Amino acid sequence: MARTILSGQLFRPFPGSRSGCRHQNAGIPSLGIKLLGAAGAASCVGHRKPRRPPVVRSSLSEKSSPQVEEPQKAAGRGEELDVEGMVQFLYEDLPHLFDDQGIDRTRYDDRVEFRDPITRYDTIDGYLFNIGLLRSLFRPDFQLHHVKQTGPYEITTRWTMVMNFALLPWRPEAVFTGVSIMGINPQTRKFCSHVDIWDSIKNNDYFSLEGLWDFIKQLRYYKTPDLETPQYQILKRAQNYEVRKYAPFLVVEAKSDKLSGSAGFNNVTGYIFGKNSSSEKIPMTTPVFTQAIDDKLSNVSIQIVLPLNKELDKLPDPNVESVTLRKVEAGTAAVMKFSGKTSDEIVHSKEKALRSALIKGGLKPQEGCLLARYNDPGRTWSFIMRNEVLIWLDEFTLV
Repeated sequence: MARTILSGQLFRPFPGSRSGCRHQNAGIPSLGIKLLGAAGAASCVGHRKPRRPPVVRSSLSEKSSPQVEEPQKAAGRGEELDVEGMVQFLYEDLPHLFDDQGIDRTRYDDRVEFRDPITRYDTIDGYLFNIGLLRSLFRPDFQLHHVKQTGPYEITTRWTMVMNFALLPWRPEAVFTGVSIMGINPQTRKFCSHVDIWDSIKNNDYFSLEGLWDFIKQLRYYKTPDLETPQYQILKRAQNYEVRKYAPFLVVEAKSDKLSGSAGFNNVTGYIFGKNSSSEKIPMTTPVFTQAIDDKLSNVSIQIVLPLNKELDKLPDPNVESVTLRKVEAGTAAVMKFSGKTSDEIVHSKEKALRSALIKGGLKPQEGCLLARYNDPGRTWSFIMRNEVLIWLDEFTLV
């Protein structure tokens, strides 16, 4: 089955990206039977625990931090706290979150608060136990996008984490993106709190029923053929859509009639089945795209993705004049997934909902959209079909 790849590496343009669309993740998130908590520079001095979870502001980097007279001095020592060094440490340490090496527990206070919307621990031992549990049940992939100082005693990380639930026979994939707000104890110079904030929910307080439902609903089954697909990384998963960064890929395409239609399909499949200048048969991939490039969604083409090891200038020429080969450049797209058989009414409705959500979220959607269909409608039950509406974005920045 094609799945998202998360490399466990620092965020880079594409090494370790989703091949067949595999995701990459990061941060110190926590999920699973017990999901990790993370982030928040709560008052750590003397390991005093706050009476209630720290307030998380919309900026994701605003939080209460320990209060001392001189912000960058270690309390009682008059020595500078090397926050920049701790930032660099996290860049080097977090990619080991779910591998055999693991994270360096000596950089955390023994009494440290870990929290996310559905999990909470008060010790480093509890936190490390949860990491081990997640690793055995979900085989998490983790990608760290960035680490920044966001307060005198606070560091914020942004990450993506993809988990495959091994206990279910269809091995569903759950994706979480967000930030971890990590508080620093100026006396011990160690991390004393870690609170996770998920992008996909509004209520990030512990215990969040919204967070639990967000996890459960991702366990549903979508049938994805075990075929090669374009490579992408999931940068952000919001409530109703996700933002992906696609690597370049090649397509064979022809004119079609409508987004949910199949006109031109025989022409593009004919090319990969050998109707080309060298009679070469090319492996099938997924999905089949139909793309509208105008705001009325009327100028439509149908596309089949070509294998990733192909080069445009070395492909055989099509035998049919109406069939063309094209390179799709790297870009960022917002994607809404849905099941069932498609119609133009359904696709237009999904496109409208996605575009509205993007504009409301301050993003800049381009005109037109793509419909991605992963399944043979004649051989797949409609309720497990995987369909997606994609809209390319302008000027997306991950904050």
